[in-house]
Amino acid sequence: MDFLEFFQGQTGQAVLPLLIMVVIFYFLLYRPQKKQQKQRQVLLNSLKKGQKVLTVGGIYGEIISLTEDTLVLQVSEKVEMKFARTAIAQVLGKEQK
Repeated sequence: MDFLEFFQGQTGQAVLPLLIMVVIFYFLLYRPQKKQQKQRQVLLNSLKKGQKVLTVGGIYGEIISLTEDTLVLQVSEKVEMKFARTAIAQVLGKEQK
């Protein structure tokens, strides 16, 4: 038996399961996470003054001003709080007010 034939046979058997595992991880972990990150970025970029939002801390409020990195929410009459844009969990629609 030639050394090259032996090496190719052993390598092929060892690489195939590893390659299958990489493909499975790509479709089960990496791809869905990238899709979710993209959706979150679209949400954060689409924030507008006057929208009602929910923060990750559970605070409901209405956006009264925006900057590139922060926003100010009016959570009650005469109560305004400043948050990072990344603290917004979701934008509330008319049915969720």
